[in-house]
Formats: sequence, structure tokens, C-alpha cells
Amino acid sequence: MGLALDEARAAVPHGDVPIGAVLLGPDGQVVSRGHNERELTGDPTAHAEVLALRRGATAAGEWRLDGHTLVVTLEPCTMCAGASVLARVDAIIFGAYDPKAGAIASLFDVVRDPRLNHRPEVVGGIRAEECGALLREFFDQHR
Repeated sequence: MGLALDEARAAVPHGDVPIGAVLLGPDGQVVSRGHNERELTGDPTAHAEVLALRRGATAAGEWRLDGHTLVVTLEPCTMCAGASVLARVDAIIFGAYDPKAGAIASLFDVVRDPRLNHRPEVVGGIRAEECGALLREFFDQHR
């Protein structure tokens, strides 16, 4: 989660919400990283998780990321939760819960829907206070 927090901080200089993600391979080594780049690129899909998954698929040479773990500072939204399922990651570990847009525990539970053909393991609340504080500080400065 420390590496994901470092990624989140990298989003701030270009005005993006500080959310960071790290994709770990089956051996636990970092495969890819990402932080929000929506403001930087003008791309509404440039969320930290999507960028880490895209880069991870490129590194793996395929879209299936079996055995991989996605670590992210904020509970993924519906798009990112869905992308994680479609990428076949084994696990998602997140920091702060997102009561406004969280799609793993707060508003929805996209990744564990029994109707889907893949359901990653989920662990939430890891370093939640630290992850949440980074977001609160960002929004306090931008309001």
C-alpha cells in the first residue's frame, strides 16, 4: 500500500485526485503502477486502476492477469471494479472506503456478484486512515 500511496501523491502535481494503484505479479513483485491521469490526459477512463491493469497486461503480454493482485488506495468505482473482474485478477486490496462511488463494498459489490464468471478476493481498509487523509487534504485545498 505504501507504493500505491506514492503513486497517489504523483497525481497531485497535475491536478488529479490522488488515487494510486500497484499491480503485483504472482511472485509478489511490482508489475505495473498507475495514478489518476484524467486531468492530465483528458481521458475519463484514466483511473489509477485502469492504467495499472493496462500496463500490467502489456507487461504480461496478455489481458488475463491470473495470479495478480491489484492494490489501490481507494475502493474502486464501478468501471475499475469491472475492469478488475474482466482482467481476471486474483485479489483486490484497497485502502479507504468510498461511500459515494465504491463498487466493492460501499454502494455495490460488483466483484463478488455470483452471476459473474470470475470473483477476486477482496481485502479492504488497509491503511485506510492514511489513504483517506490524502484525499481529504486534496479536496480541502481544491474547494
